[in-house]
Amino acid sequence: MKILTLIARVLLGLVFVVFGLNGFLNFLSMGPMPTGLAGQFMGALFVSHYYWVIAALQVLGGVLLLVNRFVPLALVLLGPVIVNILCYHLFLNHAGAPPAIVVTILWFIVFYWNRQHFSGIFAQRT
Repeated sequence: MKILTLIARVLLGLVFVVFGLNGFLNFLSMGPMPTGLAGQFMGALFVSHYYWVIAALQVLGGVLLLVNRFVPLALVLLGPVIVNILCYHLFLNHAGAPPAIVVTILWFIVFYWNRQHFSGIFAQRT
C-alpha cells in the first residue's frame, strides 16, 4: 500500500505540475477550443484570467506532492480543482472524462493514506 501511495502521489504531482505550467507557458497543444457551452465556459476562464489562478494552484499543489511536504495542504488545494475538472468533463465535454477519473482515483488513494490528518473534519459534534 505504501508503494501504491508513493506512485499515486508522484503521478498526481507530475500531472498537476505539467498541466499547471502549461497554463502559463503553453508548451502542450490543447487542440481547438470546444464549441457550445464548454467553449463558452473555457472562454470565460481565459478572458477573466481566472485560469491563471487555477494553474497556480495546480503548480503549487503538484510541487507540494512531489517534494512530499504539506501533502494534506496539497490535497486541500487540489480537491476543488479536481472537482471542477471532473464536472467540466462529465457535464460539458465528455472527451476528457477518462483522464479526469484517473486523476480523481489517484487523489483518493493519496487522501486515504493521509486520512488521519483530516479526522477533525469528519468528527461529529454534539
